[in-house]
Amino acid sequence: MDVYELADLVARQKESGEAYLEFLRVPSLSMGVYTLPAGSEDLQEPHTEDEVYYVTHGKATMRIGSDHRQISAGSIVFVAANVDHCFYDITEDLTVLVFFAPAEYTHQGLNNGKEG
Repeated sequence: MDVYELADLVARQKESGEAYLEFLRVPSLSMGVYTLPAGSEDLQEPHTEDEVYYVTHGKATMRIGSDHRQISAGSIVFVAANVDHCFYDITEDLTVLVFFAPAEYTHQGLNNGKEG
């Protein structure tokens, strides 16, 4: 059994200097922590796997396809594979748990990536 503490994961992610830190990978699922500072730009591109975001901290607007939604701590968002999406108008530092199924980049044949 693997147990993770969010505060520890966020600290590891910040120490890495990267916006995204993958902390779990099995063939059917990968998980990571994605952070974006207030006022920053989210440059991610569509993923080839289904994705769920769970916002643990912050406020922003999220575009998924042509839909736009305000999100904040407690929001859970599903994004189907290959759908264009991004966070914008980030008004409070954003921390998001990211779940990919199957594991991120599985359909591209890659072992890891840097974007959430």
